[in-house]
Amino acid sequence: MNSKSTFVSAISGKEFSDKEKVSGQTIRLTIFNLIKEDHPDFDKSQFIAESELNVYREKYIAKFLKSEVGELTDLHKSVMLSLNEDKSFVSKVEDEVDNRTFGQVIADKVASFGGSWTFIISFFVFITIWIGSNVFILMNKGFDPYPFILLNLILSCIAALQAPVIMMSQNRQEEKDRERAKKDYMINLKSELEIRMLDEKLDHLIMHQQQELIEIQKVQIEMMNDILERVKK
Repeated sequence: MNSKSTFVSAISGKEFSDKEKVSGQTIRLTIFNLIKEDHPDFDKSQFIAESELNVYREKYIAKFLKSEVGELTDLHKSVMLSLNEDKSFVSKVEDEVDNRTFGQVIADKVASFGGSWTFIISFFVFITIWIGSNVFILMNKGFDPYPFILLNLILSCIAALQAPVIMMSQNRQEEKDRERAKKDYMINLKSELEIRMLDEKLDHLIMHQQQELIEIQKVQIEMMNDILERVKK
């Protein structure tokens, strides 16, 4: 009973369930060649386990990445790890935690307000009131007569403070954009690798189904031969 439900892998010599049985004929040539590099005696008439095949699929992906981009970086290793653990990068992007400091939050709010029509209109109203009150109401004898030195000082101070704060926000936004671009690259890379693995699995399923159909045809031919033999008798 045990011999019917299990088989021995040709490359490891370990016993596996028949559910994991994979024929060498159904393995993609590129991955088959990788197995041959480690196990020269392995041929297409032998069998290995699905878990062992997955190990060589991962080796093939790692080899592909190395040939495309050189050394595997931490980013590529995280993509490989995500493939193994079946985790989604999209959920990581969507669930991104806001880890800004208090200063960064203030800088973002200043940059957002400073680049809005609300700021422009309110500032225009403020300057109009300032100039109008000094020229027309106080008859140019108020606290800031023409040429409005105090107003120029205030505007210069605001510009001097606002510029670096906005630059802080822009630098942080550029860093955030770089992180997003990196995650987009990781998502695209994982999608490409998963498509390759899906193509490999589809080929394996098609070959497996073809083998099953051939076996069914053989059984049917044997049954037909048995019927013919009975008819002849």
